[in-house]
Amino acid sequence: MTDRELPAVTDRDVYITRSFAAPIDVVWKFWTDPDLLVQWFGPHMVTVPRESVEVDAREGGVWKLTMEDEYGVHPLTATILIAEPPTYLEMSLAADTGFGELDNVIVRVQLHDHGDTTRLTMHQGPFPDGFVEPTTQGWNESFDKLTTIFEGAQA
Repeated sequence: MTDRELPAVTDRDVYITRSFAAPIDVVWKFWTDPDLLVQWFGPHMVTVPRESVEVDAREGGVWKLTMEDEYGVHPLTATILIAEPPTYLEMSLAADTGFGELDNVIVRVQLHDHGDTTRLTMHQGPFPDGFVEPTTQGWNESFDKLTTIFEGAQA
């Protein structure tokens, strides 16, 4: 697949690029296999019960889970708009976050194959006021967990 051109980043968007010590097929599975998704998704203080996760990784399919923390239960539901395994996933997301409701926020995940490593480029938005900073922090903590998993697999 040719790289997709992601939208321009505004102050209402989250844009993150990370590299992971795992092949592209493995990183894709961590986004689409419920048993793997629960291992890394959410900030450090969040758990994702396995029974809350449903992924149908095809266009029109669902990608949903529930995050739980000391403040409550936070369901997240997305409809998959585009699925091009193992390089691109685009979803329209609705969520009940700890700091407000979200609806129709687009998540774009682009994976770039670098052999034994994979570069992820993620664009998410647009967000209402007050959501960009905590969302960025949450994704970075999630990706830190994913990095730890992949680094542990190399040991």
